[in-house]
Amino acid sequence: MSHSLDASGVGGSDTPNLDFAGTTPYEDYVQADVLTHLQHPRSDDPGEMVFLVTTQVMELWFTVIVHEWETAARALREDRLDVAMDALKRSVRELEALNQSWRPLAQLTPGQFNSYRAALGEGSGFQSAMYRRMEFLLGEKSASMLVPHRGAPRVHAELEKALQEPSLYDEVLRLLARRGLPVPDAVLDRDLSRRYESSPEVEAVWTGLYAEPQDRADLVRLGEALTDVAELVWRWRNDHLVATRRAMGAKTGTGGSAGVSWLEKRAAKNVFPELWTARSHV
Repeated sequence: MSHSLDASGVGGSDTPNLDFAGTTPYEDYVQADVLTHLQHPRSDDPGEMVFLVTTQVMELWFTVIVHEWETAARALREDRLDVAMDALKRSVRELEALNQSWRPLAQLTPGQFNSYRAALGEGSGFQSAMYRRMEFLLGEKSASMLVPHRGAPRVHAELEKALQEPSLYDEVLRLLARRGLPVPDAVLDRDLSRRYESSPEVEAVWTGLYAEPQDRADLVRLGEALTDVAELVWRWRNDHLVATRRAMGAKTGTGGSAGVSWLEKRAAKNVFPELWTARSHV
């Protein structure tokens, strides 16, 4: 029997349906019960729960950002610049939310982190497969980063596919070439499984676009959307560096990573490099 009662037990025609035969439609869609029971702390320290949930939230943001960039790359390949721009703009808002995820961890003292650090064992963020897919889409390709995932066939296959496919920036450069801009063949036909390296000729293409923005305003807007993405990726790397430096100083990172020194090298690099260097010539 269905009951029409609000939270106080008073009936009314405008009250929501509260009686369901099984789980609620909300639960069926969101799978909240699954999400909220994925946390299994390995220490008695109450701070570990914050670290664990924050890391899981980051993984969810990685997933949606990968979806947006793959959507944008596919749209660029199909010359649907408006669809690509919508996806890039959404990803900017999502990157902002991702970067805010550092705040619960940003002021960990060494003692607070050490109280549950051992629970991580050999676990380290650089082992994140979804983050690796983000990096590959940015042109930060490295076949060696597939090695940690050899024991997980589905994940390894997805990463291998992403390694061989054009990055988001590759699709942008191919679009520029189809628009008649002089992107060199050496860039267009390069080995896609290798890290993208800056090209003086590509820098000159962006310089020309920014010098005469009225001629190809849509491509300049694309350049600015990519710059927004690149800036937030840089901020993510720097926030990661600062949080790590504060929590553990220069010690070796979890999983045997180089810790702060490795993060410093990452933070020093810009993705979509010519979009930054071209500005010096406009």
